[in-house]
Amino acid sequence: MFTGIIENTGKIEEVLSVGTNKTFWISSPLSNELKVDQSLSHNGVCLTVEEVKEGMHRVTAIAETLEKTDVGDWEKDKLINLERCMLINGRLDGHIVQGHVDTTAVCLASTEKDGSWEFQFEFDEKFKTLIIEKGSVCINGISLTAYNVTDNSFCVAIVPYTYYHTNIKNISVNSTINIEFDILGKYIARIMKS
Repeated sequence: MFTGIIENTGKIEEVLSVGTNKTFWISSPLSNELKVDQSLSHNGVCLTVEEVKEGMHRVTAIAETLEKTDVGDWEKDKLINLERCMLINGRLDGHIVQGHVDTTAVCLASTEKDGSWEFQFEFDEKFKTLIIEKGSVCINGISLTAYNVTDNSFCVAIVPYTYYHTNIKNISVNSTINIEFDILGKYIARIMKS
């Protein structure tokens, strides 16, 4: 479980295809602190650390992950957001994030607002019941607040710290991002259908 507060970014150093899986070697300031079998959020995708060496760590994404996220498009030198698991004795600064990406979304607009930034994203309308005005949403692992919500789009505002310390600065129009909707909303939607 994560909070959506990004600790650092990592750079993909190598991509290997093994059967239907993809394996990634990622360098980051966090890599040497990681342990094998540890869960780590990579752009909002929970992946298991398989090996650590020389300031890098290795993870593998299986077919299910490659189909539902943008991980299949990751290439060498891509910058990704990283967050270690939430400590049970710590503060929940963002919101409850599982690292289980629901779908991808596409950036419709990126606007500089004289000290902050606004991004608009479009997603599949079948998820419309899982996002609300001023509700939490996780984009590439970043806990954010949605506004101007429609049946298939929403906006987020980005403060300077988040802009400069995550990979959101690299998102432009037509970029694909990972999105995880709020787990509480998913449970409520499920109960309402029953």
